[in-house]
Amino acid sequence: QVQFVESGGGLVQPGGSLRLSCAASGFTFRRYAMSWYRQAPGKERELVADISWFGGITNYAGSVKGRFSISRDNAKNTVYLQMNSLKPEDTAVYYCHADLRTLLGYDYWGQGTQVTVSS
Repeated sequence: QVQFVESGGGLVQPGGSLRLSCAASGFTFRRYAMSWYRQAPGKERELVADISWFGGITNYAGSVKGRFSISRDNAKNTVYLQMNSLKPEDTAVYYCHADLRTLLGYDYWGQGTQVTVSS
């Protein structure tokens, strides 16, 4: 059974930091690129960052470049998102994701973790 369990979200003041974790199971984690997406209220889900299966290639949305860092530990089947210099516009539900449509026949998403940036 495929699962993404996101954690590490919470309430933080502007300028603060959070580290999100996503524990994945039910598929061969090390063979898949991983991504973090976010969805703010009333907005579409957007790609925040992604990382290649071996961790050597990363990409970031322009709005988070230089502030966020994605990483992975294939031994722990976990992907991380370090978020620094947080802004109120970073407030959203954050989801990790792998494109498992070929494996599952549908696009699987976990529950996500809420990040709220507010003073």
